[in-house]
Amino acid sequence: MPIEFYNPPSALLASGSKIGVEIGGSKSILSIDSTHNFYGEGNIFTELSWGEFYHEEGLEDQIDTFTTKEFDSVREDPLALVETIINSIYNIINNKKLFYGIADFEVDAFLNQNTIIPGLKLDYDIINKLLKAHKETRDENLFPPILSDAKGSKRIKVEFQGGKRKNLHLYGFRLEDYANRLRLAKGFATGVVCTSQGAANLYILSDNIIFQEEKAPELHIDEDNLSIIDLGIQRKLLFPISWFRIDLGIKSLETLELWDDIKDNIKLKKAIDYYERYITSLVYKKFKLVASTEQIGTDMNEDFYNMSPDERKKALKDMASAIKKLTELYKK
Repeated sequence: MPIEFYNPPSALLASGSKIGVEIGGSKSILSIDSTHNFYGEGNIFTELSWGEFYHEEGLEDQIDTFTTKEFDSVREDPLALVETIINSIYNIINNKKLFYGIADFEVDAFLNQNTIIPGLKLDYDIINKLLKAHKETRDENLFPPILSDAKGSKRIKVEFQGGKRKNLHLYGFRLEDYANRLRLAKGFATGVVCTSQGAANLYILSDNIIFQEEKAPELHIDEDNLSIIDLGIQRKLLFPISWFRIDLGIKSLETLELWDDIKDNIKLKKAIDYYERYITSLVYKKFKLVASTEQIGTDMNEDFYNMSPDERKKALKDMASAIKKLTELYKK
């Protein structure tokens, strides 16, 4: 089921022609709303250039010149990066959304023999197939338009593909459901973005996402998805655009290059703590009904918010365990 992605990064919309290709990348903070739509919240960097091919025979697939199209970055400026994160967090809270994670989209027209997304390694023959498909798409002008405009807001449709897609398209019906998953989320997913039928399809090729605090992530490779991409390209149903990596949850901030330099910033710590209280309150709301049946006659709200962060985490874990046991009993 497609998801609406509002204010998508430029790298996700990159295309090309016989004359040249768009090269570059972007890293941005993403949020989701109660219906799981995506929003680009804060731009960490966008670097996009136009690479023009040589006009000489035999060199048509080699880039001659680069022209900067878009450049905006805070990734090397600690104060500006902190401000971007803080503004994103408060905007997410004020608009009743959730901090989904940090997304990287890298565009190289598949001209690079080595994938440029950290955590993703592919055989050369796969990269060569993507390169060939991208060239055919450029030569035949097959890049389908996927950008639409709704009431002045730029948006596209996105859809996750692969055996682990539920790790990225979270199951649930309300903001509280997604909050319960995201509060424990850690890890990343990588893959290839292909356009098809007016949507950006994110084919997950590897991931190590988990939703448990105690468990260590293990990398999973989706070989079946590689076969599906290959078949879709052969039938000209899929048109490869870029690489992607999504680091899930608020813990994704720890993957930033300057994290060690900014993690002790007082204003940033305050914003993150405020967000943790916000997401905790949503999860508590989800489990409140069941928990209150065991605490009749007590002021659950006051007790809960007087707890320390560790005590709140334990309480939520106990509530989740209780819900699981009750569900199992109900099914019997």
